[in-house]
Amino acid sequence: QKRAGMLQQVSDFSDFSRGHWLQELLCQGEEPSHVQSSPDGQHLLVLQKSRPPPLPRVVAFQRHGVSGADLERNWQTPQPALVGLLFLRSPVALDSWVLAIVWEHGRTEVWRFVVAVGWQLLQTLELCQGARARIVSLCSQGASLVWCEERPPLDAHSDMSKCAFRFCVCTRALEVGEQGVRLGTVRIVLHNSPEYQVLASPQHVFLVPATDSFATTSKFLLIWHPEKAKLTITAPSAGFIHSKALRSTSESDFRKLLLGSVGLLSGLASLDVHTSTVSNSGGLLLVSTNGAVNMVEPDGTQRHIFDLEGGPVTQGNPVQLKTFGSILACVLAGVLYLIDQNSGRLVEKKVLSMKEVHFLESPGEEDSIQLLTQTGIYSFSFSKPEDSSRPEPCLVEMVFEEACRYYQRRSLSSSKLTVEKLKKGGVFQAPVALAAIMQHSLRQKQKPARGLQDTYTKLLSTMSLELQSYMSLELLKTCVVCATESEVESYCEELIEQEVSRVLHSDIDKDNLAYLNSIFASFPKAAWKATRSCLQLQQNGDGLLVARATPEVWKKVLGGPQQEEVGQNGVVPLFELICASFLRFKPKWLPSFVELTQQYVSISWAYSSKEGPEGRVPLYKRALGVLSRKNKRSEADDEMELELLLCSKRPKAVLQALHLLICLKRWQRVVEVAEKFSKLSPLLNKEIFTTLLAEFAQHRELDPYLDILWPLCPAELTASDILTVVLQNLPCSQEDPVPFSRDGNQLTVGLLKPLLQRVVQRPCVQDEMYSDALQSPTFPPPTPPREH
Repeated sequence: QKRAGMLQQVSDFSDFSRGHWLQELLCQGEEPSHVQSSPDGQHLLVLQKSRPPPLPRVVAFQRHGVSGADLERNWQTPQPALVGLLFLRSPVALDSWVLAIVWEHGRTEVWRFVVAVGWQLLQTLELCQGARARIVSLCSQGASLVWCEERPPLDAHSDMSKCAFRFCVCTRALEVGEQGVRLGTVRIVLHNSPEYQVLASPQHVFLVPATDSFATTSKFLLIWHPEKAKLTITAPSAGFIHSKALRSTSESDFRKLLLGSVGLLSGLASLDVHTSTVSNSGGLLLVSTNGAVNMVEPDGTQRHIFDLEGGPVTQGNPVQLKTFGSILACVLAGVLYLIDQNSGRLVEKKVLSMKEVHFLESPGEEDSIQLLTQTGIYSFSFSKPEDSSRPEPCLVEMVFEEACRYYQRRSLSSSKLTVEKLKKGGVFQAPVALAAIMQHSLRQKQKPARGLQDTYTKLLSTMSLELQSYMSLELLKTCVVCATESEVESYCEELIEQEVSRVLHSDIDKDNLAYLNSIFASFPKAAWKATRSCLQLQQNGDGLLVARATPEVWKKVLGGPQQEEVGQNGVVPLFELICASFLRFKPKWLPSFVELTQQYVSISWAYSSKEGPEGRVPLYKRALGVLSRKNKRSEADDEMELELLLCSKRPKAVLQALHLLICLKRWQRVVEVAEKFSKLSPLLNKEIFTTLLAEFAQHRELDPYLDILWPLCPAELTASDILTVVLQNLPCSQEDPVPFSRDGNQLTVGLLKPLLQRVVQRPCVQDEMYSDALQSPTFPPPTPPREH
């Protein structure tokens, strides 16, 4: 936890060369369009695009008495505009850099500052290959330049829908050596795309759509990973969507990139981006028009940081963002916000009296922020609290913030509920009680509860286990952040297990189900281990799968929102998630798991009950649906399909498996399945025997197994029934009928004789019904006495 100190002036403009001129520029009616400091903080560049003389210019000011020739570049207005000032690292010397001034048509000037000499022009280069190209956005990533350029069509009357995708994202290495500056070859990252603003972090490049883009293309962001050569599609409203490797130029086409995700993207909400910049941690900071500050991580995930006050943010009201260590500094409408990026806590809020404020680089001083104003340079410093044992108030503040969201959703009033109103109002006692309990327990830790009200003491004793779980989870999260790479995996597995267990013991609504989907997608191995632990899955001494999960956990696994309830947004029910984990890590256990779930369903719900999972879609069909979604089909998958059909023990599924085995001509397995499942019911027995009798009439593959098949004949089948089935399924012959077939595959009476003898010799069903009467000692029975 950090606290901000006072806003103090550290220097005036006397520290700069031509400081009076710099002050005049900042105090003019027209503000400088861009103010940027060098990586070492020794130089300040001011870009003026609109000023009384109609000559845009770039002026550099040296700080701390650095001597040398100044830099001032002017250009006429018909000349293409300047699009970027970039500081690039130079490998010539440690901590050395060069300045690249890039114009709209691609002309680039590379400058270097030499002590006691001043600014020197190293070389003038051309970035773009085409004369008609126009750069609209530019950034530097490592030793390369990345830009988005417009390539107008040759035909001026082209279709406007095609003209919208006339932009191209390119990259080119720029190497600065002792012999001069050398440009590498142009590499196309994305072509036939809409207009993008490119923002670079040390390892990634974010592509943010321009404000005037099409409605469909302004719903998501793109993240380019240069080292992995892939593009990631992500949306703040949906998280990670898709990732594709760029192995060739054809795969860099924008429309082909979106081909598999058009349906999903069309249902997303449009991006709400007012300001965007990259933080020092490598994430993308986004400020929406309603003042919400969010962070998009390089893996596509997003988290909310803070909500700025003051209502909607208009386009004419600029927002300045810059990160200093873990602190995010934000200036909006003359108010400076200092926010802890990790916790989202507001460290300090200052109302500034200065009209214009610009952030300066402060290398090596992450605990301070430097601001350039019209009156000089001001600094904020941070310090840690002296009492480190005092519990963090942000944990207590989170209680009130969560309570605000909870009560606001259920409130009929249009007025916004704030934390201050919640604390002072006295209407809502629950957050006040919970905050007092948390603050007391965090402060006392293992000490007995003292200084609490009697009601709070009772609540504390009731909530002690929950508080211990919460503290252990917070401690584990801290360990994950501070752990080495070798320790992160074990910590993550423990964290995922706690999270999965927590969700399984709570109500699984759509939000919790989406959260579980993200866990299984991001940490598949850890989620699999957590599932085994929560369901207590293991093999017994006979090799059979057993589960010792509680009935409540089983109901969460089999119940919860189903596919028709969660929609088609990529979220799948929990049962399907677990089946997919079985297929990935332990496929042999999947049929046994489905059989276990069916046993639990038969105990907990009545047969075909609409409230139970079997009343909607049978569990074996849901597992088969997971199997069918695999990208590559193998022989093991065919065997898995058979096992899933048979483990259900449903008549239709068993007959489907039997027909599959017949198509595969696996006769040994056919006979084993028939012998096993004919015992389930007389109706299934009749269907199985009739199916195999029809196969027996068509070919001689089942002849070696007749000793096993004939005992399966149902009791109600007569000899005429058997002959009818055989005659209906005899193969059609194109030749004249002859007594004996040449190939020896013809069915003969001799093959049927054992079955017919078996049927004729067994007692008739009607004889069994009257057997008691027929075996009576006196026949006929004596005449009953007559009544007079």
